[in-house]
Amino acid sequence: MTTASALGKIILFGEHSVVYGRPAIAVPVSQVFAMVEVTDIQDAGTGEIYIEAQDMNVASWLHEMPSDNPLAQIINLTLREINASYLPSLRLIINSSIPISAGLGSGAAVSVAIVRALCTHIGTPLPLKRQSELALEVERIHHGTPSGIDNTVVTFNQPAFFVKGHEPEIFHIGAPFTIIIGDTGVSSPTSIAVDKVRKAWKKNTLKYENIFDHIGQVATQARGTIEKGLIQDLGPLMNQNQTLLEDIGVSSPELSTLINAARGAGASGAKLSGAGLGGNMIALVNHGTAELVETALCSAGAVRTIRTEVNP
Repeated sequence: MTTASALGKIILFGEHSVVYGRPAIAVPVSQVFAMVEVTDIQDAGTGEIYIEAQDMNVASWLHEMPSDNPLAQIINLTLREINASYLPSLRLIINSSIPISAGLGSGAAVSVAIVRALCTHIGTPLPLKRQSELALEVERIHHGTPSGIDNTVVTFNQPAFFVKGHEPEIFHIGAPFTIIIGDTGVSSPTSIAVDKVRKAWKKNTLKYENIFDHIGQVATQARGTIEKGLIQDLGPLMNQNQTLLEDIGVSSPELSTLINAARGAGASGAKLSGAGLGGNMIALVNHGTAELVETALCSAGAVRTIRTEVNP
């Protein structure tokens, strides 16, 4: 048996504007992850693959799955990539603790874990960059015009400053800080929010380009703040980013409720994270406010909270 995993991720700054060439910052979230187990099937024909993914209600042979199924797509892409001369029959068991459509990189993490498990089991490992590229191919099919930040952070498992079309920059964390993730419980597929913003951008390009510029400037400033360890200055930047995201119409009543609850309980900054229109928000806390903020988020309707440390 071969096992492989990939962590979730959270975007700190730069949602949506990253699709249009501005920078964004994202970090791994070690508390949630996707894991894939690969074992040989002894009594099946050569090259047959059986997939079990309870969280996705999948239990099927690969050749019986629809061609547009993301699991089938990443498996087929991987097999073509490694061009294995002999492939035994295999069983893939896929488990993920990453909430789906919540801005935590669930799709990218599952794809990367599948690539790693298959390649390791067959004995043809791929470089991290190529793992990321394969995951991005599936992201493109299902999200339209993804930025590439999910597959990048999930694959490299490092805090990253990301600009579309450029190599991700792993940067120094000057001091540790704590983020609380609050889940609205509202499923929000990335493709819907991305498509909404693109349509609005086409109708009023000048306005949206100006907002994207401002979001990019906040992300760049946030990188410097994080590198210098000036965590006390990070909260106001998160609040600025949230206001700009509201301006492009990707917040929601549920997100606003949780963001306001977090700020009211002592978070120094709070904003949505990911595509918006639901999904997750994040709040910057310290040791004195973490419990208060988590309690306030749950009281305000969060279906779950995750506390994650961003460390040097």
